[in-house]
Amino acid sequence: MLSSNRLISLDVLRGITISFMILVNTPGSWSYVYAPLRHAAWHGCTPTDLVFPFFLCIVGISIWFSFSKYGITLSITNTLKILKRSVVIFLLGFVLNLFPFFDFDNVRVMGVLQRIAIAYGIGAILCLSFKRRNLLIVLAVILLGYWALLFFGAASNPYSLQNNVVRTFDVFLFGKNHIYKGFGVPFDPEGLLSAIPAVGTVILGFLIGQIVAEKESLVFKVRKLLLYGSLFVLLGIMWNFVLPINKALWTSSYVLFTAGLCAILLALLMFIIDLKGVSVWSRPFVHFGTNPLFIFVLSGLYIKTINYLIKIPVSSGNKVSAYKYLYNEVFAPMLGNMNGSLMFALTHIIIFWSICYLLYRNKIFVKI
Repeated sequence: MLSSNRLISLDVLRGITISFMILVNTPGSWSYVYAPLRHAAWHGCTPTDLVFPFFLCIVGISIWFSFSKYGITLSITNTLKILKRSVVIFLLGFVLNLFPFFDFDNVRVMGVLQRIAIAYGIGAILCLSFKRRNLLIVLAVILLGYWALLFFGAASNPYSLQNNVVRTFDVFLFGKNHIYKGFGVPFDPEGLLSAIPAVGTVILGFLIGQIVAEKESLVFKVRKLLLYGSLFVLLGIMWNFVLPINKALWTSSYVLFTAGLCAILLALLMFIIDLKGVSVWSRPFVHFGTNPLFIFVLSGLYIKTINYLIKIPVSSGNKVSAYKYLYNEVFAPMLGNMNGSLMFALTHIIIFWSICYLLYRNKIFVKI
């Protein structure tokens, strides 16, 4: 299970998550994307909606293994380490939003890395502060409290795009110019208020990490992960009848549902890789999984660079971005619109895997 003090199955899970993130974030054209590779329009959950919560679950699992070396306790040293890492990740996300134009008047304040920073920071402090039983109580308070906040925070249609309290709070705090507008109105799916239940995702990941680290047989741990994962999924589905599963709002039902699926997938990976020893197929994902945040930042900078900074002349005499040029002149003519868009994304997975492989081969692990 362990290689160089790393959990291989966890690296593979992390690598699968990162590679799928590149796949869904880098289509050749957003007009031509297969349905499973899109986020749910509002309520519901597609495979794409699993990427972010899986990553936060992995963050929680990693908290257990990282801090178990120094003692699972909220010491001054551990607290400073958590706060420093949270600040660095948040600032990286903010700079990534600013790049390449550095328009402070319209920059989006929140984002994926910012949510990771907040959820990690608060989640790690809570996980190191409470024993398992009390941590479960904290988790219940977070999930039930957020549900109450959503329900009572709006005069009507509390789970709608227009009326939800998350949107109201973020618009009030940041202003409309500093919020994501991809939904047609100012609403940030990685807003500050909805970071509260994301902390719950990290806590569930931490509890999953405890199961993986138990001094029991591998078969017992796989069965336990499958049992608890199935229970979380069932609870999420049941809660969905009154609180819709919704990634944009990061609803409490979504937290349980996605954490359960993450636990199940980790159990399957442990069974295949660690118990059965079938691991050759997983090596590219191990490479991805050892430098996840670095690759996330690098991919973001790369996509913005070829989208906004590099322009290429076309036959019409105009100039288009390198991103559009690659899709329109290379991938779409060769494979058609839909498959060309998909192959564009798959090609970029290979490109970033090559970088990960070189880093892995040279034992370079960029810690953020």
